[in-house]
Amino acid sequence: MNQERVKELLQEALQENESLYLIDLQFLADNKIKVIVDGDSGVPLSECIRISRNIEHNLDREEEDFSLEVTTPDIAQPLTVKRQYKKNINRILKVKTAIEEFEGTLTEVTEDNITLQWKTREPKPIGKGKHTVEKTKTLAYQDIKEAKVKIIF
Repeated sequence: MNQERVKELLQEALQENESLYLIDLQFLADNKIKVIVDGDSGVPLSECIRISRNIEHNLDREEEDFSLEVTTPDIAQPLTVKRQYKKNINRILKVKTAIEEFEGTLTEVTEDNITLQWKTREPKPIGKGKHTVEKTKTLAYQDIKEAKVKIIF
């Protein structure tokens, strides 16, 4: 399998729609090619088909047989590309670092970090009982071990 040719064809297809970006490209056993793409506002099925055809129609099956799968990321999978964070602003994320876990609404995404916001109940500084406190945490991408969108039904 000419992996470089597949990468070129994939790049050509992605350049036709600037809102799409590559999450993962895998060359698996038995000449299986798996492409995972995402988009700033989702990926319609028609775009997966277009990308698939761009790759498939420019490779020769007579020369080497292969199977091709073009898909979008599974919602249960962690975010892996910075651009995915921007797409998920105002959604609840579960974020793990080496020492802590956070769950909050993604409110800001910059080049270097993300900001989460959430409410929690804490003991009052004076007197009995608890009060609601709004917390904010800014995390650098390099400190994030895993970040997943929380699915709410």
